Order: sequence, then C-alpha cells, then structure tokens
Amino acid sequence: MESFVHSVVYPRQDIDPWLVRSVARLATVVGGPLFLLTVIAHPARDGHHIAANAGWYIFTHTMEAISLLVLTVGLAGFLALGTRRLRPGELASILTALVGTMLWFGLIVYDGSHNPATAMYAPDRVHTSADVDFEGGTIVLAANIVFPLGYVLLAVLLARHGRRWTGVLLGSGGVVYALGGTVSLFGFGPHSTATSIVEIVGATGLALGYVLLGRRGVDGTVVTADAQVNSRAMT
Repeated sequence: MESFVHSVVYPRQDIDPWLVRSVARLATVVGGPLFLLTVIAHPARDGHHIAANAGWYIFTHTMEAISLLVLTVGLAGFLALGTRRLRPGELASILTALVGTMLWFGLIVYDGSHNPATAMYAPDRVHTSADVDFEGGTIVLAANIVFPLGYVLLAVLLARHGRRWTGVLLGSGGVVYALGGTVSLFGFGPHSTATSIVEIVGATGLALGYVLLGRRGVDGTVVTADAQVNSRAMT
C-alpha cells in the first residue's frame, strides 16, 4: 500500500532518450567547431604579448572553457544513452574522455587567469618551467594524462562499433592537441609558432570527430533502440 501511494504521489518520469540524444548531438556539433575557433583565435603565448593583449587572451580562454563544457554535456549524454547497451569497460572509456575534458577545462581556466596576471609583473616567466608551481603543475599533469588517454580509449570504443574514422579523428586529435599544449610549448618556447600549429592540427581533428560523433553517437544502434522501446511503451 505504501509503495502504491508513493508511486502515485511521486510518479516515475524517465527522460525521453530522444531528448537526451538531441541535446548530445547539438552539444557535440556546436562544441567541436567552437573549440576549434577558440584555438585558432588564441593570441601569441609570450608574456609581453599577453600583457599587451590581456583582454583578448582572457576572452579566448573563456570561450574555449565554454566549448569544453558544451562538449562534456555531449559526452555525458552519450554516456547516459549507452548505459543500456554498452559494457562497463566501454562506458568507462566514455567516462575517461569526459573526465579528461573536464580536467582540460580546469587547465584552460587556470591558464586564462594565471598567465595574464603573471605577465603584468614577470612576462619572461610566462609559459616557462620557471612559472610551474605545485598547484598549477598538478592541474597540468592530470589534464595531460587523462585527456589524451580518454580520447584514445574513446577511439578504440568507436572502432569496435564501426566508427573507425570518427575514432581516428578524436583519438589522434586529442593526443596531438595535448602535445601541442604542453610538449611543444615548453619544448620550443612561448615565442615559437610550432605550438599554435600543433594545437590547431589537433583541434581540427577533435572538431571534425565531434561533428561525426554527433551524427550517430558512440553506437549508432543505442539511441535508435532506446527510442523504439520508449515509443512502444507510450503506445
């Protein structure tokens, strides 16, 4: 009797898989290209240029952070849609990519706030090993491990489900972009254009991969099957 009353007072309301799929598709199709645009618009990385263009530096990083948040919404949507059909290990691949994207969001927020402030009083320290402390180094290290790892795992998952090219774009894009953001920067220095080139190449792969991901999801049968089950239940 108590369970019956509870079900009447608090009826179960499942979220329509079609709505989740639509939001996930929109997030990936919009977030991927927006992410690429912010990487292209990224100003020069040396401290003197950042100090002279602090407003634009903060703006591009704010927009890049927003694009990463949008992409996490898309990944979370596909993770939710896959709970009924994907194995735990496959779900873990999507979750790792999601966590890596969130960590990179934190890195971008830190970068966009810390570097303009440092550039005002010590421009020669910006984007060099001399400016790495424990707090910042922890964020950078975690992001640079989980971000590329997550996209490699996602690429493997997509390949298993016949989405090889989507996986190749996302996997290679994630790895190349991460290398551009750290290895190239500290290897070639903030004045080198190599960092921008590597980051743009990686971001291009990610953007294209996300657009393709938005067309069918991780497993093209996941959303279709869930939508059919939902429609049958309603009829």
